Amino acid sequence: MTAFDVAHEKELHLVLVSRDLRTYAHVHPERDARGTWTVTAPPMPAGSYRVYADFVPTGGEGMTLAADLGVPGDYTPQPVPEPAHETTVDGYDVSVDGELVAGQESVITVTVTRGGEPVTDLDPYLGALGHLVAIRDGDLAYLHVHPLDETNGPGGPAVRFAVDVPTAGTYGLYFDFSHGGTVRTASVIADAAPADDTHTDTAGSGEEEHGHD
Repeated sequence: MTAFDVAHEKELHLVLVSRDLRTYAHVHPERDARGTWTVTAPPMPAGSYRVYADFVPTGGEGMTLAADLGVPGDYTPQPVPEPAHETTVDGYDVSVDGELVAGQESVITVTVTRGGEPVTDLDPYLGALGHLVAIRDGDLAYLHVHPLDETNGPGGPAVRFAVDVPTAGTYGLYFDFSHGGTVRTASVIADAAPADDTHTDTAGSGEEEHGHD
């Protein structure tokens, strides 16, 4: 297969996440004329991972395919981290506000500050101010979300997302953002509350749930 539509400035987004939700990477492979994709992944701790290929075949709908991947080495299983609403990465403080509710659109606001000051000049990255991936604990069902507010220039400190998780449970939330020409990822663990009414689990079969913009 060699015909792909460009989605968010790339033909293919490759995401890797560890089964304990502690390690995450979002990379962009290069494709050769035969349709083989190649990328050098960043260093990752030993353990069990899920890898997702997120793409749009020309003439078709966006889709996500996934496979398991093992990183060899000494490995001690770790529990999934406790839920949290904020984290720090490379001196940037990132907070996540809003509640996830299963089976409905939940608005989540991610805010970036540094040294106590709001970061108002986040760089556009892949056509947006940030990208959010949600991975469900257990079967590692996948949801890729993009901001509600479109922009062609710098902005921030807040970036809003509409997130529709299929079931209650624990999710890893991974926010990619760019500032000063460097892309960083902030990650937190969040619990999704049950829906008020009956909701069919569209990802319960283990298939990856693909998010729409």
